[in-house]
Amino acid sequence: MNAPDKPVRELEARLGGTLLDVLIRFAFALVLAFLCYEVLAPFLSLMVWAVILAVTLYPAFRGLARRMGNRRGLAATAMVLAGLVLIVAPTTLLVGSLGDSVHDLVAHVRDDTLHVPPPSPSVAEWPVVGKKVSGLWSQASEDLPKFIQSQRPKIADLSQKALAMVASLGGMLLAFMASFIIAGIMMAFGEAGARSCAAIFRRVVGDQRGDVFAKLSTATIRAVAMGVVGIAFIQSIAIGLVLLIAGVPFAGGLAMVALVLGIVQVPALLVSLPVIAYIWSSGDYATGPAVLYTVLLLVAGMLDNVLKPLMLGRGVDAPMPVVLLGALGGLAASGILGMFIGATLLALGYQIFMAWVAAEPDPVPVVVVEPRPQV
Repeated sequence: MNAPDKPVRELEARLGGTLLDVLIRFAFALVLAFLCYEVLAPFLSLMVWAVILAVTLYPAFRGLARRMGNRRGLAATAMVLAGLVLIVAPTTLLVGSLGDSVHDLVAHVRDDTLHVPPPSPSVAEWPVVGKKVSGLWSQASEDLPKFIQSQRPKIADLSQKALAMVASLGGMLLAFMASFIIAGIMMAFGEAGARSCAAIFRRVVGDQRGDVFAKLSTATIRAVAMGVVGIAFIQSIAIGLVLLIAGVPFAGGLAMVALVLGIVQVPALLVSLPVIAYIWSSGDYATGPAVLYTVLLLVAGMLDNVLKPLMLGRGVDAPMPVVLLGALGGLAASGILGMFIGATLLALGYQIFMAWVAAEPDPVPVVVVEPRPQV
C-alpha cells in the first residue's frame, strides 16, 4: 500500500522545493528592482526626458555626424551646444521676465501703488460670471487697498503659488539643460542603444513582434515630441520673444499660456489677439511699432500652421484626448517638465497597447506525441 505513495511524495517534495526556489528568486529580484528604483527615482523624469530628446533628435544627429566625418562625439557636442543656445537661452529670458513680473506685482500690491482701471460696461453682460466679475473689478478700481485687505488670504495664497511656480520653472530649466547633455551622450552611443531596445522588446513580446514594437515606439515618440510638444514649445518661445521686445507686461506668463494651449491643440491666437488689442488700446505705442508688433504676433500665433507640415511627418495616431490627459497628468505629477513627458509617454503607451490588441499572437508550437508500439 505504501509503495505507490512513495513516488507521489517524491514528486511533491520536488515540486515544493522548486516552488520555494522560484519564490526566493522572485523575492531577490523584487528587492533588487525596488532598490534600483529608489536610487533612480530622483532622476527618473530627467532620464525619461533625455531618452525622449535622444530618440527625437537622433536622425538629425546622424546626418550631422555623417557630415563631420562620422565623428559622433563631436557631432553630439555640437548638437548639445546648439540646443542650449537656441532653446535654453530664450527660455531663460522668458522665465526671468515672468519672475520679474511676479516680483513687481507683489511689490506694487505691498506698497499700495498698483492702479486698476475701471471695468468696461460690457463686462457686466458676460454670461454667468459677468456681474460678479464686474463688481469685484469695480471694487478693486475704486478702493484697491480695501479690496486687497478683504481678499488678503486669497492674494497671499496666490502670491505664494506664483513664487513657487517661478522657482519650479528655474529648476525645470536646470533639469532641461542636464537632460540635453545626457541626451547628447545617449546619441553618441545610439546604435548600441537601439540594439538593446530591440532586444528588450523581442524578449518581452516575442521575436516576431519585437522589431515592430520597437519601430512603433520610436515613431510615436518622434511624432508626439516633434509634432505636438516641439511645435508648441517653438511657438510659445516665438510669441514670448515678440512680447518681450514689445514690452508687454507678463510676457513670460503669456508665453506659458501659449505653450499649454499649443500642447492641447488650441490655437495660440487666443493669446496673440488679446495682446494685439492691448497694444492698440493702451496708447503706449506709436502707429509704426504697433503695426510691426501686430504683424509679428499674427505670424507667431499662426506659426503652428507652417511647422506642422514640416515637423509632424506621418502624423500622431494617438487621439488628442490621450495627449491632453498625458500633458495634464504630467503637469500635476512633475510640473512643467512632466507635461512634456506625460504627453509623450501616454501616447506611446496607447500606441503600444492598441498595436498589441490588433496583433496576432505568436503561434504556439504543437508537439505531436507518437503512440508507443504495442509489445
